Amino acid sequence: MSRSPLALGSRAVAIACLACLASPATAAEGTAQALCDAIAAVQHETVGQPPAVGFIPSYRPGPNETALPQPLATAAFTYDNALAVMALLACGRIAAARSIGDALLAASKTDRQFRDGRLRNAYRIGEITVPVALPGWWDADGGHWAEDEYQVSTALGNVAWAALALLQLHARTREPAYLEGAIDLGTWLKSGLREDSAGLTGGYFGFDPVSKPIPWKSTEHNIDALAVARWLKSETGDPQWDPLARSTLHFVTSMFDGEQGFLIGTDTSGKPVRNGITVLDVQIWPLMVVPAGERPAGWNEAPLRIDAKLAVPGGYDFNDDRDGMWIEGTAQAALMFRLEGDEERAEGLLESVMDNRDAASGWLFATRDEELSTGLTIDAAGVGGAFRYYRRPHLGATAWAVLAATAYNPFRAN
Repeated sequence: MSRSPLALGSRAVAIACLACLASPATAAEGTAQALCDAIAAVQHETVGQPPAVGFIPSYRPGPNETALPQPLATAAFTYDNALAVMALLACGRIAAARSIGDALLAASKTDRQFRDGRLRNAYRIGEITVPVALPGWWDADGGHWAEDEYQVSTALGNVAWAALALLQLHARTREPAYLEGAIDLGTWLKSGLREDSAGLTGGYFGFDPVSKPIPWKSTEHNIDALAVARWLKSETGDPQWDPLARSTLHFVTSMFDGEQGFLIGTDTSGKPVRNGITVLDVQIWPLMVVPAGERPAGWNEAPLRIDAKLAVPGGYDFNDDRDGMWIEGTAQAALMFRLEGDEERAEGLLESVMDNRDAASGWLFATRDEELSTGLTIDAAGVGGAFRYYRRPHLGATAWAVLAATAYNPFRAN
């Protein structure tokens, strides 16, 4: 597939041309290292050289922007930064990965409001302070400091991703603090178990000091928590993690429908949402968490399902409206195919996502199109504005491409 110099920049084109002469494995390694170079460059710019400890911004300004919108300008989303830890580990950048991992540890212990071990959905970019600062901006019209309600809230899945990042750091460094931090976050996840129901609810939503429980359950969140529970049980041998593993696995299994695939989750009353959208990551993440020999047979049809419902030219959409290509999700699919042994599909998808690299930052765009719908809302109550991706360089998309290039499974030890 041809690459435009306008889309990639001269350095990336040179890498692509060299890759034509290299073996697939060497080409993939070159892709991963180039993307990690770009992540590290922004880390040095915003946090400083390791051992400085801090968070990386989730987005950079798009091609037609001089600056990010105020709610994003200082935002380092926990999920994106957890992925960056893993991408940097996959590239062998241990010090850079520890810089972010240590920030996650600090954030879990020094919250400005809560003492129960939760993490927020986002933190302020740059070197950390104590307590670890949250994103925000000065609202000149209102004459006050403003914050984003989602960013200061806590989604279950984001806590789980932070725990997975710490477990990956522990697997690589054997530093006890990372395992202890993952255990603390796993304990917070486990605190949400209820004897009369399977699975975990969505977390907490709202501005400080009030943060209300989210009553619905997300299949994606429970997949993440299942991975944490399995890893902690494997690492520690402690049976305290068995109930969390059983509950989340039961919930994820119950959300599988032979016609629709994995449902998105439940509504606020606990009923499965059967008339909702089909979402890409929910279809493929279970295959990364649960080994082939342990899966119900229908789960293995995920490649056929996403091809039938979510495929767009060059990759996959976030949902089944097929209004564009989701770069992060297409990279996720590339990793899934690689882990399932389909190297040809993986290489084709990885090549496609690399066609969407920003020349200025070296990061991958969130979407190939100017904007991409998800069918979801920004807030947890389902009444807020639509959640959309825009054509901005995105840390999460860039990190997933690194994982795909290196066959690095974020849900298990590598």
